[in-house]
Amino acid sequence: MKQDPTSHLTLEGGLGRRRFLNTAAVVGLAGVAACTDKSGATAATAASAASQAPGHSAANAVHLKPGELDTYYGLWSGGHTGDMRVLGLPSGREIHRIPCFVPDALVGWGVTNESKKVMGTKPNGDLRYTVGDSHHTHASYKDGNYDGRYAWINDKINSRIARIRLDYFVCDKITELPNVQGFHGIFPDKRDPVDPKINYTTRVFCGAEFAIPLPNTGTEDATTYRSLFTCVDAETMEVRWQVMIDGNCDLTATSYDGKLAATNQYNTERGARYEDMMSAERDACLFFNVARIEEAVKAGKFKTIGNSKVPVVDGTLESNKDPKTALTAYVSVPKNPHGVNASPDQKYFICAGKLSPTVTVIELSRVLDWFDGKLAKLDESIVAEVEVGLGPLHTAFDGRGNAYTTLFLDSQVVKWNIEAAIKFQKGDKAAKYVVDRLDVQYQPGHVNASQSETIAADGKFLAVGCKFSKDRFLPVGPLHPENEQLIDISGEKMVLLADHPVRGEPHDFIIFKRELLSPKPVYALDDFPLAVKDPKESGVVRNGRKVTVKITSQAPAFSLREFKVKKGDEVTLILTNLDKVEDLTHGFAIPKYNVNFIVNPQETASVTFIADTPGVFWAYCTHFCHALHLEMRSRMIVEA
Repeated sequence: MKQDPTSHLTLEGGLGRRRFLNTAAVVGLAGVAACTDKSGATAATAASAASQAPGHSAANAVHLKPGELDTYYGLWSGGHTGDMRVLGLPSGREIHRIPCFVPDALVGWGVTNESKKVMGTKPNGDLRYTVGDSHHTHASYKDGNYDGRYAWINDKINSRIARIRLDYFVCDKITELPNVQGFHGIFPDKRDPVDPKINYTTRVFCGAEFAIPLPNTGTEDATTYRSLFTCVDAETMEVRWQVMIDGNCDLTATSYDGKLAATNQYNTERGARYEDMMSAERDACLFFNVARIEEAVKAGKFKTIGNSKVPVVDGTLESNKDPKTALTAYVSVPKNPHGVNASPDQKYFICAGKLSPTVTVIELSRVLDWFDGKLAKLDESIVAEVEVGLGPLHTAFDGRGNAYTTLFLDSQVVKWNIEAAIKFQKGDKAAKYVVDRLDVQYQPGHVNASQSETIAADGKFLAVGCKFSKDRFLPVGPLHPENEQLIDISGEKMVLLADHPVRGEPHDFIIFKRELLSPKPVYALDDFPLAVKDPKESGVVRNGRKVTVKITSQAPAFSLREFKVKKGDEVTLILTNLDKVEDLTHGFAIPKYNVNFIVNPQETASVTFIADTPGVFWAYCTHFCHALHLEMRSRMIVEA
């Protein structure tokens, strides 16, 4: 299919042949997405021109000198690898992967007892789940900006939320949400709405994309299915409450004053098949009055579902028509929206239409006015609904009043001005709200900018995740990588800086200044109850058929050069790395026993296994640590 010669035109006056005329236009979406192709020359030419333009240095921005550090961190979802990726930006270098939902052979995640406890196990000790689908990642706030304490990421497949400690960049807790399937969007609150003195994150909100029977008895009658919106305590990671709603949740957003959480909704039709899910021309952006919900829970106005003891309040449309008592508010937006984002000026939520060429600007103060009975109709909270292009999905911000929305079908990022869009909506047809367009390669999904959804949005860089890469990289057979592209948004025009191939299928991400984090280079030995603090404590302790082996590591030796156990013993091996030197990590692998894990400086980890095969097994260090690394071994002798 040839490129549309009008794809670069500003669309305020109408979309011509590209405008969605009716629901039937959606039938061709899959074909359009598969066939759309571009030469890439436009982006390459733009980047080349930018490198020569005043104020731009594209090459210097991306290619750092040896030893030069990036100015931003990026936290990316890992997709089906079930982890969180840590990038340095603007270089795009992957610095680290934090395993969460899926076992990881490098660090021993899912092998050590400590990681199994976090991941969750069956009664027999096996991991409950070994697959994941991590989608969205967000971090904790204080005073409207990131505070470097935590990040969270979701697993859509098994409805789990993981918390990452940003002092050590490790997952420390995972919670499975009850009565939920298709857990998709997450977002932490930015302050506590009940106590104004608490100006930091205390909750994380979670949207369930799939409606199911509640309780899940297996009925095929989809008219009885419901979705739940969930609140998780940021510190304990326990589920605080849930809200039963109409329609499916997609993405999630929170207001800066802590009063509102929201999810954009598709399938307000509550259909079970895709043609039913897009029959209506409008869906909703659903707002949650957080303080009222917490008051209802405190007053006992809830029920529980199945075996779960979590309070569930009624947030359905029918039960929340009176604004003065309503817990929820359904704002009508066009068709199957795929994203809701909070502007850094704290005024607006932006919903993108996906199956409508529009973005909707909702003024938050007016939503609060409706809850207070001061606004007659919820629709009056919409201050703009303007066309931007085909397939709008997600929106980022530069802190200068501009929004950047991905257009999946147009394979573009469109830059548009929020206040100009509001003027256009009021009748000022001279208000040119579309500022710029940039072709990306290809079919972009998530987008985010440096510090985008904080009060410190700085408008330096924007990243976009493209679901197709086609001709951008060397061919590797049928499974192509995805393409993450970096864009300079510091000037009036967007400038494409770099392509980065990535294994599919990642989703959302955030970008923030490096000075907001202070990661610790060495663990605190006292944080580990099982720590072997002195090599003299090493040894084998038997309690019947249960054996505990205590070992320390200090380059280039393990404290036990050999240890003996008997066939059939249940062995728990505890290893403490007593080295205090930054970056001096040791590994421990036992051949034929499926044991491999690492301990970082001053860290302790343990594994438990059955010594079921007699013989001599050389346990060795798997992480290069010393000139005598290859000689760093211990013998496990399993006696028959």
